[in-house]
Amino acid sequence: MTDFDVDAFLARPLTARVATDGPTVRPTWYLWEDGAFWILSGPWSRLPDRVRASPRLAVTVDVCDLGTGLVRQVIARGAASVLPFDVPRGRRKLVRYLGEDERRWDERFRAYLRDDPAERGTVWVRLAPGWLKARDLSYRV
Repeated sequence: MTDFDVDAFLARPLTARVATDGPTVRPTWYLWEDGAFWILSGPWSRLPDRVRASPRLAVTVDVCDLGTGLVRQVIARGAASVLPFDVPRGRRKLVRYLGEDERRWDERFRAYLRDDPAERGTVWVRLAPGWLKARDLSYRV
């Protein structure tokens, strides 16, 4: 249990760090939806192949604001899966980081929503955590 709203925290456009067997750690944007982390990926990344070879993932999302003393973290672990990409979920993920006006997005992000995901190789890496811990380590400044 925690004294902050984990769903609201994870709904913010924060950067997660994802760790795979290897170990390998990489920063990534994500979508927290339906109790799972959804990470857009594809052949430009080794993440899908790493998950297929060994589905164990760990994810951490945190904030540390020295000016306000706000320090919160969510750490999750579990078995991930590689799933087909769907445009509506992709749009929801990109809107949270880039804003509603797709015309202002860099072309590479707009392409995810209009290109054929099967042809491009775009997939979701999904982690529905088997274990999740949220901590508020905030302090007074």
